[in-house]
Amino acid sequence: MTAPYTLPDRSIQRAIGLGLMLGIAGSWLGLHAYAMFVFELSWSNWPVAILMALVQCWLSVGVFIVCHDAMHGTLAPGLARVNAAIGAVLLALYAGFGWKHLRDAHMTHHQLAGHAGDPDFDEHNPGDFWRWYATFFRRYFGWPSLVFVHTVVGIYWLVLDIRMIQIVLLYGAPALGSSLQLFYFGTFRPHHHAPGEDFPDRHNARSNDFGTLASLASCFHFGYHLEHHRRPDVPWWALPGAKRAGVGRTHAIEKVPA
Repeated sequence: MTAPYTLPDRSIQRAIGLGLMLGIAGSWLGLHAYAMFVFELSWSNWPVAILMALVQCWLSVGVFIVCHDAMHGTLAPGLARVNAAIGAVLLALYAGFGWKHLRDAHMTHHQLAGHAGDPDFDEHNPGDFWRWYATFFRRYFGWPSLVFVHTVVGIYWLVLDIRMIQIVLLYGAPALGSSLQLFYFGTFRPHHHAPGEDFPDRHNARSNDFGTLASLASCFHFGYHLEHHRRPDVPWWALPGAKRAGVGRTHAIEKVPA
């Protein structure tokens, strides 16, 4: 039997979580500002632009994972208002998402994981990536997000005279790419139904077997998904430790804090 995974003191968790949040969100905003207001796209620097788009896509995933931690109160444990404020601001900047709507939907996901009523699950297409993604996209990308994105694009294009190709490549593509990355590694891969791949417990989730660096690169460790469902009090940066401790193994002690 594996011993329960123990987290650091709350003050240490806050310092690590907020420090990483500043690094991720600051890099994300800084790269976006550079890509829109300083960088000048040309035929000679297309490789640089593509690299920037890929990095921005990855940072966008990180921003959403930070917001996910805020939903669980693990970004700054014990500071509910700080979690809510950071989550609300970053989700709004990410794509005009509403904090309360996404937080409530995510809590419902944990309660009904893989069942009808789970907003992250498509019970009609539990093994079809693209149909499930379309359902996922429709449920979360509503009119407030459409208004936000169109407003930003309109200002950049019509007011600030930024070329549309630059907006699409360095703003639109990373945002859409991050949604696909988050969905594949954080929703479809852990929760999809596949013949011969039963789920180990009631969470209807599985974890990938990536190493730490691959896990970080793919989805900021969100692929260690059974560990997250069993221990939602563990922040993203501590999930590798939870995996090493055996939280996601079928014989491990299941501890799901209230």
